[in-house]
Amino acid sequence: MVNPIFEIIGTFLGSKMSGNTDYSLRPIYAHILLVGWLSVFAWGIFYKVYTVKYKKLVSIQAITAMLGAFGLTLGMWMYNLNPFNLNETFVMIFFIVGGTLLLLAFALFVVITFLTEDTN
Repeated sequence: MVNPIFEIIGTFLGSKMSGNTDYSLRPIYAHILLVGWLSVFAWGIFYKVYTVKYKKLVSIQAITAMLGAFGLTLGMWMYNLNPFNLNETFVMIFFIVGGTLLLLAFALFVVITFLTEDTN
């Protein structure tokens, strides 16, 4: 159910950038739509079509992906704009942790693709 949230945030950002002709949020916009919406959508289709042997891995991958997508995009936003004047080290670590979680989610998905049951 998080997928529509990423979609609406991404399309809102795109609309706002277009209306203001200010494209400074382009990297955040792209990542919200690609890792927050499109990747989650693709994973959902994969999990609907294929039966995974170890269901617990799917839950771990989904949670890691959501935390990573949220952390990466929020960290990217804070890194680029720092609207709350947070400590730069904190912002950088937040950004890196979000990206690392997302990378782990993608790596776990690769592992999961080899753990599907043969339906033939």
